[in-house]
Amino acid sequence: MSSFKTSDGLNLHYMDKGTGRPILCLAGLTRNSTDFNFLAPHMADHRLICMDYRGRGQSDYDPQYMNYNILREAQDAIELLDHLGLDQATIIGTSRGGLIAMALSYGHADRLRAVVLNDIGPVVDAAGLERIMDYVGKEPDLPDLDAAASALKHVHADGFPDVPLDRWRQQAEFMFFEKKGGGLGIRYDASLRDALVGQAGAGDAPDLWLLFDQLKNTPLAAIRGANSDLLTAQTLAQMLDHHPGMITATVPNRGHVPFLDEPEALEAINALLEQTA
Repeated sequence: MSSFKTSDGLNLHYMDKGTGRPILCLAGLTRNSTDFNFLAPHMADHRLICMDYRGRGQSDYDPQYMNYNILREAQDAIELLDHLGLDQATIIGTSRGGLIAMALSYGHADRLRAVVLNDIGPVVDAAGLERIMDYVGKEPDLPDLDAAASALKHVHADGFPDVPLDRWRQQAEFMFFEKKGGGLGIRYDASLRDALVGQAGAGDAPDLWLLFDQLKNTPLAAIRGANSDLLTAQTLAQMLDHHPGMITATVPNRGHVPFLDEPEALEAINALLEQTA
């Protein structure tokens, strides 16, 4: 992992691998650069850049937790591109990362070669938000990573019915670490929860359709888990109405979010990359 310093003085870590066209991967809300470990082997012909947001993974925690917001994280993404000397990159945004990609479309559309939205859109279903708020900022009451893997398999049995235990064991290690005194810790700042609560209480959320529509001139793909509780099939259809040229894929036996190494997801990503070659 390498690092760079943001304009407000935090050290943010990132992975930079490969020598082809650059792809900037932006992870989910509580996730980090490991969110793309399953995709990486399929992107060998590209330069894959995966960032740990502030307060996630190996990056510095922000003492001002309200800076855990999409606009600041979008600015961090631009500062990373500047640090790397990249005028443009394709963005693959998973969940929160897709919202950041939409935010980048307003004021930084020229930096976006293309965008892949992984199980996220301009409408975030309330059921999915409720599920997320149920776990954000809380350490799991589990003894070790093996127990976490079993718990993940059980919790996601309906959304991800065919995912084997060893895949959940890998995912558990991306999300948690075993503490010296026993139990598991989370790989992000627990104050992220306070930020979400504070932002929810600050007034009405912005109209994300306005940001999505800013992508009208940007090559775009949207991937949806067939069992997703965050991106509905109806919203995906509406997105296609707004952006008729958008590549779409629905991944069977996946909820929120697809791992991106599924054949349907890879087909959509590769089609977009070929479109913008």
